Amino acid sequence: MRVLRIASVVGASLFAGACTEVIATGAQDARDDVAPTGSSGTPSTIAPTTIAPPPEPTTTPPASSSTTITTTTTTTTEPPLAVYDPACVVQVQPGDSLGGIATERADEIVTITAIQAENALVDDLVVPDQLLDVCIDNGLDDITGEQRLERNAAVVAAETFLSVANQQTKLNELLSPYGFPEMPVDGESGPVTRRGLCAARLALGLPVNRSDMEPGSVEEQLLLDSTTLPIPPNVATDGRWIFIDLTCQVMLTGEGFDRLVHVFPTSTGEAGYETRLQERTRAFRFNPALNNGGWHESSIYPVADDNPLNGNMYKPLYFDRGQAIHGANNVPTSPQSKGCARLRPSHQDALVGWLGLDGPTSSRDRINATVTVRGAYELG
Repeated sequence: MRVLRIASVVGASLFAGACTEVIATGAQDARDDVAPTGSSGTPSTIAPTTIAPPPEPTTTPPASSSTTITTTTTTTTEPPLAVYDPACVVQVQPGDSLGGIATERADEIVTITAIQAENALVDDLVVPDQLLDVCIDNGLDDITGEQRLERNAAVVAAETFLSVANQQTKLNELLSPYGFPEMPVDGESGPVTRRGLCAARLALGLPVNRSDMEPGSVEEQLLLDSTTLPIPPNVATDGRWIFIDLTCQVMLTGEGFDRLVHVFPTSTGEAGYETRLQERTRAFRFNPALNNGGWHESSIYPVADDNPLNGNMYKPLYFDRGQAIHGANNVPTSPQSKGCARLRPSHQDALVGWLGLDGPTSSRDRINATVTVRGAYELG
């Protein structure tokens, strides 16, 4: 038993020496790995040491090289035109035309003719770099800043055209119910339109003349606002009346003070043969010329043999010696008779029918109508 104990001790010493030898270079670490003995002297169980593998080397990919390109945009600003109002001036570019420039403005007043008038152009040709004033009819030359003394002729013409057309429409509305021939609504004023305007002025109590009616004027507004044609002031009288106005070259008829019957164009005596002024003169004779289709041949001013029906006075109604109201094939807008008042044959028929005359008579009472002639025709 003693021998065995010695052997055990010797074995233990050898084991301990071997351990010390192996970890001679790390004695402290070895001691840390040896479990402490218990109180009975029996060594504790030594847990195996796990050595973690070294970490995998981390490879950091090289930063990708990127190239930043900086783009610089250069904006070229056209310098403003050296004009009074650049917003109202266009500088012509290659390929431009007046029509294209007018369309780009998107303004109904800016037309080719308006641009021509505003810039005193004689045609519609333009060239590059040419300056055009496109603010139409604003009273300024927008290139130089100078004030314009006259309105744009094209704008005035357009306004006048529309105004005249409106006047013609209204004149037809007011006059045609009384037999006045309808005039063309063409926006062009002429002798026929002026005669109608004169008749309207007469009826509306305005100064009587054959001038054009100014667009936007007070008298134009009064005309356009009218819905009926009144009897002219100081014209009507009791009974049936006939009124001839030399200024307007029109004839009106009516009954009493509240009924207008006819408004007819007439042509009175020319210079040297003027129709004499009258104030409620009673018509005294009617000649229907029944044996010649209503056409009476004047004994003082006969006509050529080739005149239709060889007569020049259709159903004449006399009011002052040889002066009469009669039908004629030619009723111009100016005085051209030898003293009588001409009417169209259809208008003479309407007049005679209104008077109820169907046969010749020299009875004032039978005719029962007065004739008044006023005014004076002036050339121009």
